[in-house]
Amino acid sequence: MQIVSLLANPDRADLSREAVESLRNAWGGGAARWLDPGIAAEFALEAVPGNFRDVWRDLQALGFDLNVQPEEGRRRKVLLADMDSTMIAQECVDELAAEAGVGPRVAEITARAMNGELDFEGALRERVALLAGLPAEVIHKVLAERITFTPGGRKLIGTMKTQGGYTVLVSGGFTAFTEAVATYLGFDENHANVLLVEDGKLSGRVAEPILGRAAKVAALEDTCARLGVAEDQVIAVGDGANDLGMLHRAGCGVALHAKPTVAAQCEIRVNHGDLTALLYLQGYCRDEIIAAP
Repeated sequence: MQIVSLLANPDRADLSREAVESLRNAWGGGAARWLDPGIAAEFALEAVPGNFRDVWRDLQALGFDLNVQPEEGRRRKVLLADMDSTMIAQECVDELAAEAGVGPRVAEITARAMNGELDFEGALRERVALLAGLPAEVIHKVLAERITFTPGGRKLIGTMKTQGGYTVLVSGGFTAFTEAVATYLGFDENHANVLLVEDGKLSGRVAEPILGRAAKVAALEDTCARLGVAEDQVIAVGDGANDLGMLHRAGCGVALHAKPTVAAQCEIRVNHGDLTALLYLQGYCRDEIIAAP
């Protein structure tokens, strides 16, 4: 049995009963279940319809996300999440670069790397080299003044942990940021690259080996092995090309506001909702959702 999920941006909450019932009737689905009025609804279906992507495109144009996934086992035991442009709205290296006066140059490299046009490890070394000489204390300034959290993050973490889940933040960014972000959001652990500092300034180098696409897959494997959890019990979320490995390996890989070439390679896509969409995709309803303490 398949589950069809329809999601709206929580700020608009404009998913109507008419829209849900119209699609349910057209596809011959089961009774609609409202997870959150105006925001999330679902219904069961025997098989994925042949016109799924056509309908998906129509709903995207109206501001709604449509996804279909197997019903069995969709409440996952592990969350594996990217940080930059996923749990937070920014790319940390770009924000550091702006402080160093090389913002546009670094942002252009970041965009190409996240879209899969450049080798991630090489692109990271190139960008970090441009930060050489920046006072390390600027990291605290960036955290305080430039970093904002993607809506729904604390609810996602809090709800999954309350239900016995384990949460891991795994980033191609830097530990100086993941440690703060993980603490605020309530992640159980975090992994990222280490910016090297000499005499109180960024050296322009990052500790090797670099945590990139392969390392994110390794983090998934290691977490599952340590916890005794099957990989199909993992829900992973990310937006960039270096996330594709873990998104494909996880039982449910969610491309969240992802780069075009990344989204095109993922079945589960969220382009309008926030991080609470990952809870609705697992079948959680509004009354079950709580924020991390």
